[in-house]
Amino acid sequence: MNHFSIRHLLLIGVLSGVIAVGLFVSYQRWVDRPASLFGSPPTFDLPQASSGPATLTEDERNNVEIYKAVSPGVVNIRTVTLVQDFFAVYPEEGSGSGSIIDEQGHIVTNYHVIEGARQLFVTLADGSEYRATLVGGDPDTDLAVIKINAPREKLTIVRMGDSEKLAVGQKVLAIGNPFGIGQTLTRGIISALGRPLRAENGRLIEGAIQTDASINPGNSGGPLLNSRGEMIGVNTAILSPSRGSVGIGFAIPVNLVRRVVPDLIAYGRVRRPWLGIDVFPIPVSALADELGLPVRSGVLVSQVISGESADRAGIRGGNQPVRIRGRLFYLGGDIIYEINGEKVNSVDDISRILTRFRPGDTITVTIYRGRQRMTLSVKLTEKPANL
Repeated sequence: MNHFSIRHLLLIGVLSGVIAVGLFVSYQRWVDRPASLFGSPPTFDLPQASSGPATLTEDERNNVEIYKAVSPGVVNIRTVTLVQDFFAVYPEEGSGSGSIIDEQGHIVTNYHVIEGARQLFVTLADGSEYRATLVGGDPDTDLAVIKINAPREKLTIVRMGDSEKLAVGQKVLAIGNPFGIGQTLTRGIISALGRPLRAENGRLIEGAIQTDASINPGNSGGPLLNSRGEMIGVNTAILSPSRGSVGIGFAIPVNLVRRVVPDLIAYGRVRRPWLGIDVFPIPVSALADELGLPVRSGVLVSQVISGESADRAGIRGGNQPVRIRGRLFYLGGDIIYEINGEKVNSVDDISRILTRFRPGDTITVTIYRGRQRMTLSVKLTEKPANL
């Protein structure tokens, strides 16, 4: 067994302290070593944020400029309708969009936006709100005009373009109030032209513009714009099982708006020409063999309304009564084959052609009476407002 004296223990302690101090000093020198002993650390050039305005592409600048120029002329429309259920009558609010079209405060929108509304409120881009009045509406084209009394300096007019000069693939922008959240800009292209579109009352709207620009409930009535900031259509409908945008939206062409709006402002309705006929509901093509008809296309006249366009021109209805689905029609009448040289096969065709004319205009109607072909001159009368 080893025995250590006090002197030995002191010597061991001193040596341990010296060793500890040496290790500490060596560690500090290691930590504080100059970087040059190991080479310079790598450097990286990190991108710096620009101190000036963001650089935009030409297309982005165009979007920004259009929004700044046109958005003050696009309004939010809030409607209040009265809804009745089994227990009570209560107010219900709706929303839509519209475009200011003149210095008098007229605003074009969709008929379905304001239909049945007891109260109309318009909010401008600056947040100011005005009561609006209904000037006129046309369910056949789903267009309406409302009016606000606002200072001229608050009214930015949305310029109208030409929907006849459009091409599939060109850029379009939509401004509106989707879901009532406030003014919103979306962009896309024209996906197709000349689409047939049914208004909510079942009437055919010809020449609708199809776009993939996002259009949602609340966008209705807002403008579809070209890259010059001109309104080329009024956004009106989407094709979607979920009621949300899936890239298939439709706008009423602005050239139709140009034809309809003056009548809405002047008369509160659209003055339309008509022939004043009731047609047989089965196509001529389906009746031709059975009835021995001379042609396989056209519209078979069932009845002619006394005193109206067709009656005055000498067009004849049928005299052989047939009941179809509880309603009485007549066979044996004239077949309307062409209007102004354009073949017709349905009531929609007749309506589409007549939209180009006004009451008082004269057109030519080619008919077959039996096997005799005749061309008649027809002066168009005005369609009664209740029809």
